[in-house]
Amino acid sequence: MFRDTVKNLLDEALEEREDLFLISFDVLPDNSIKIIIDGDNGVLVEDCIFISRAIEHNLDREEEDFSLEVLSAGATEPLVNMRQYMKNIGRTLSVKTKENETIEGALTQANEETILLEWKTREPKPVGKGKVTVNKQAEIAYDAISKAQVVIKF
Repeated sequence: MFRDTVKNLLDEALEEREDLFLISFDVLPDNSIKIIIDGDNGVLVEDCIFISRAIEHNLDREEEDFSLEVLSAGATEPLVNMRQYMKNIGRTLSVKTKENETIEGALTQANEETILLEWKTREPKPVGKGKVTVNKQAEIAYDAISKAQVVIKF
């Protein structure tokens, strides 16, 4: 019951702010609420405060004691939502497939079903000695991805 009330308040807040979307939502047995959000344009502290207030101001602590934590998805967190892939087009991803293959490349496209990674590699020349730079790409279905993360480069 308490979880449903909180989820409804969260859904209303996210409907009001269509640029924000939910990554995870948990209510623990001790009524600790943990919400992780992301946004098409990133997440500001003000966005977390907006979601927090939308929930906290509509719950009665006299009725139900709770703690509330609203966080933004971290840069090193795995991608779990299609909108996260779309907002990271142009960045380098490391994708582990369910076949245990790891592919690292620039995310150049993301649609409803798949992502497209592109990268360059050095391969032996077809004829003669030496190597040649080859452009490669892989189209990967979301349901074939076991884990995907943005590669942070310094």
